[in-house]
Amino acid sequence: MLVLLAKLPESTADLSPWNHWRMPLVVEEVGTDLAQGPVLVTIECAVISQRIAEFVEAMHQYSRVRRRDGAYRWGIFRDTEVANRYLEIFLVNSWAEHLRQHERQTQADRELERRISSYLAGEPVVRHLIYTHTKET
Repeated sequence: MLVLLAKLPESTADLSPWNHWRMPLVVEEVGTDLAQGPVLVTIECAVISQRIAEFVEAMHQYSRVRRRDGAYRWGIFRDTEVANRYLEIFLVNSWAEHLRQHERQTQADRELERRISSYLAGEPVVRHLIYTHTKET
């Protein structure tokens, strides 16, 4: 029988809520049906050229936070036309699920987010897209 022993960390992570995200706007024509989905969230970032490797590594660490908070797909993509432009994308099942993501951020996530922000050359551009169904579905 194989037994693995793991040492628990000396300190515990601060899991208290930290909601710093701006709540997404919804134009009247789109409506507010919380069952709509899936939802694609994109975050476009201009990264300081000398910090690109650090940014990409930190974003891959941040993918665990996105998945923990409800994303079932996640990716980071580099623009082929602008060398320092990156696009983070993730999918969640519904609009209601995405709104809950805004409540799941913890104080422990804060340091990683600060580090990622320090690699950016400006404010990220966030977009929310809801899948468009036909009338039959």
